[in-house]
Amino acid sequence: MKIVFMGTPEFSLNVLESLIENCNVIAVVTQPDKEVGRKHTLTMSPVKELALKHNIKVLQPKKLKNEYQDIIDLNPDVIITCAYGQILPYELLSYPKYKTINVHASLLPKLRGGAPIQRAIMEGYKKTGVTIMRTEAGMDDGDMISSYEIEIKDDDTYETLSSKLSVIGKDLLIKTLPSIFDGTCKYIKQNEDEVTFAKIIKKEDEYLNFNDTTINIYNKIRGLSPEPCCYFNLDNERVKVYNAKIGNSKASSYGKIINISKEGLGISTIDGEIIITKLQFPGKKVMEFKDYLNGIKKEDLINKKINYLCRYYQITKHMNQQFLKEIEKGSKSAL
Repeated sequence: MKIVFMGTPEFSLNVLESLIENCNVIAVVTQPDKEVGRKHTLTMSPVKELALKHNIKVLQPKKLKNEYQDIIDLNPDVIITCAYGQILPYELLSYPKYKTINVHASLLPKLRGGAPIQRAIMEGYKKTGVTIMRTEAGMDDGDMISSYEIEIKDDDTYETLSSKLSVIGKDLLIKTLPSIFDGTCKYIKQNEDEVTFAKIIKKEDEYLNFNDTTINIYNKIRGLSPEPCCYFNLDNERVKVYNAKIGNSKASSYGKIINISKEGLGISTIDGEIIITKLQFPGKKVMEFKDYLNGIKKEDLINKKINYLCRYYQITKHMNQQFLKEIEKGSKSAL
């Protein structure tokens, strides 16, 4: 069977690699190269790198809805997608003989959308998995073909859970494809009453608001680690948080530094303490907090304040510009 694979991030690599080993991949479609880092270095997607390594044709349409004819001209028997990043037009997804098959990183109908792995952790799900499904015009609402469930461990991060699901996805797909090709697979309708959505991660999702429960903050840190990563503002410096654990202390107010030790930086929440164990200060490398302590005085750190400028911007984004200017200046009357 002639297969066109569509994917972009590292999560897609295991699936593509398995297809290359077991099937006939005639082309790969991935997102256009992006500028990365301070130097704006033009960087290709992990999927493109793998395709070029195997001398497979690569297509990179900027807007797929207007640039899909080159894919149709390849006359694929099936299109397989895995975290591609653009919506497929109906003319394309319905064209192949065996239609379009998607590898989705959740147990549908739970967590339809672009960030199912991150949202599963952030929203406190105890289990997740991978679903092989037929792609339809709606968002992840096509018929299910097969699925595999796993437990989300308390210390799983986006990185560890993504790695597990990537392996499961490639194994499940290869196991499922023969039944699709010989017509023996069963297509199962999704229960619309059980649908939840996994919205894509936005900039405001990265901000840590300590006016929340400890478990919610802990889940958020895990769900966005190591990329794009959570952050909070300490004396107007953006501090990125890569790892944390739940502490035992409790303070009368949230958002205060209450403990400093080699164990981590303890910050009060509305019901307890979150201990930051791995972080990155501006201009410094990502490091364990105990290593950061070696170069500073505890008393200098304890006097630093967590400020909520970014949080106020979010809350008041629809208010008048004068109010925003007063907040930026630190006006007591505005706050």
